[in-house]
This record gives sequence, structure tokens and C-alpha cells, in this order.
Amino acid sequence: MSSRLRLWVLAAGGLGVAVLFVLACFDLPAFGGLRHPYGDRAVHAALARHTANTVSSVNFDQRAFDTLGEESILFGSVVGTVVLLRQTRDEGRLPPEPATVAPPVRRYALIALPVTLLIGLYVIAHGQLSPGGGFQGGVVVATALHLLYIAVDYRALERIRPVGLYEVADAAGEAAYLLVGTAALVTGAAFLTNFLPYGTFNTLSSGGTVPLLNAAIGVEVACGVVVLLARFLDQAVEIESGDRDDEAEAGT
Repeated sequence: MSSRLRLWVLAAGGLGVAVLFVLACFDLPAFGGLRHPYGDRAVHAALARHTANTVSSVNFDQRAFDTLGEESILFGSVVGTVVLLRQTRDEGRLPPEPATVAPPVRRYALIALPVTLLIGLYVIAHGQLSPGGGFQGGVVVATALHLLYIAVDYRALERIRPVGLYEVADAAGEAAYLLVGTAALVTGAAFLTNFLPYGTFNTLSSGGTVPLLNAAIGVEVACGVVVLLARFLDQAVEIESGDRDDEAEAGT
């Protein structure tokens, strides 16, 4: 296929998408109006399944399959980063040097660490009840752990961050989401159908499979972010390439 033909195909596809987009915009409800068909259906479905947080109901129940795709994108990004930033044969690992931290920074970070960790776990655990959920809470939990890097140094962070364990937990979070969806198939329902009892409204056990999928996302996101940061920080702090070693020897 020539370059000109590819451009024509691209232009035809782009024109078709633009026409569909314009037609869809004409069918939108008036701005500021009282008619919100999608929102009304989403809220009704969330309340019917005893999920107080409508957004979590959409993410982990009504459109749980879409969320699986989003989770898989993050998981694939982590796997790709681990492969690309792995230590090669011509690279060496140097122990990180102790860092000097200003007392106010150390004090604030050490105080903020447990508070941030607790907030992250709370956001995950209450994802079906209040704003938040596994995605947001997972990032907060991962951030809390790295406050130790700011408060002390990289060696202190490494003591509480066994990367191999977090890699396994990252995969376990992805697998748990798939297993919950597969369990629905065993009951005769569609994949990722909310098949568990809905429980009492506005309690931690409410929402059927929503809290389970939310927790799986929280584990996957928290561990995935930790692994991502670990690989980038290793490259910046510990890993030295063979070229740098040769240059250092030549300089001496």
C-alpha cells in the first residue's frame, strides 16, 4: 500500500468518525437540563444492588469488563517496565550512599507516612461507600511507602520494599479480578456479573462483588506503582552501566 493510499484510508476513517461524533452531539441532552438518561440508569442500578457509591458501581459492576481492560493496561505497563529496565550484563549494582535529610523533612515525612498509609487503606476499603476506590487508594498506599525514601534514605525504603514480593502481589491482584469474573460463569451468569448477595446498604459488606473487585484493583494498583517506581529508582540510584565504570577507570 502506497503512502498516498494510506493517507486516503486515514482521511476516510477520520471523516467517518467525525460525522458520527457530530451526529451524537446533536442527540445529547441540553446542557443544564434535567434529563440525564445514563446517570439515571447508573444511579438506579447502583441503588438496586446496594452500592452507595455510584461511580464504584459503574466501575466494578455495570462496566466491570471495561475496568478489567484498564487494570490490564497498568499490569502490562508494569511488565514492560520490568523487562526494559532489568539489569543487563554490562551493568553493575552499587549500594546506595547514606543520605542526609533535614530534620524538618524527616519529621514531617515520618509523621505523614502512617497517616497517608491509613488514608490509602481507608479509601480502598470504603470504595463502594464513599468517593475513592482501588485505583485512588492504591496510588495513595504506594506513595505512603515512598515517604520513607524522603524521610530516611533509599536503603530504608528497600528494607520494606521487597520488589519480588510486590511483583507477585501485582500479578495476584490481576488474577483475583479474573477469578471473581470466572466465578460468575460457574454460577451460570455472564463473566463479571454481580452474582453475590448484595448485603445491607451502606455497609462494608454491601454491593455483592463490588468490594471484592475494588480490593483486587487496590492491590494491583498499589503493588504495580511500587514496582514501577522501584525499577526507575534502581536505575537512578543503584545501577551503574559498564560505560560509566570504564570512564571512571580512564579518569583515574
